Amino acid sequence: MKIRRVVPNNRKKAFEVYTYNNTYLFPYAVVRPTPRKGCWVVNAYVDPELDNEGFVYVLASGDEGTVHIDHVLEYNRDPGYMADLLLYKLTCRVREAVEQSPLSTREIIRRLGTSPAQYYRLLDQTNYRKSIRQLFALFHIVNCKVEFVVEADVAH
Repeated sequence: MKIRRVVPNNRKKAFEVYTYNNTYLFPYAVVRPTPRKGCWVVNAYVDPELDNEGFVYVLASGDEGTVHIDHVLEYNRDPGYMADLLLYKLTCRVREAVEQSPLSTREIIRRLGTSPAQYYRLLDQTNYRKSIRQLFALFHIVNCKVEFVVEADVAH
């Protein structure tokens, strides 16, 4: 996700981070170095070296800090980002299970009933367009039990 612009708001003690779809507040308290009274943010800009996926802020003291959009999305518990994070963690876990499995790659692909290309897309952590159903089938093939626990998040 790209950042369009970032505005430091010393009154709210937070950055206003604008993307193409949303605006997020990101408090000064969670960044390092931390802006404080007498040493506020004097400049903030989207960093093209981070492919516009992060921003740099400069304090009155001259200290600089960098924030990636992932930190902003995680702090704000963006639903799309949180779903992608869960899918990433599941993919990492299934990759570990596949590596520990005594089954060959060809046998796993045969049991999944899919192509080798689709199998490798399923194991790709950066592919967020995969089927959860296929991931569950893969867990089953490599003899892993999958259980979901849904709980209210008391912290938020």
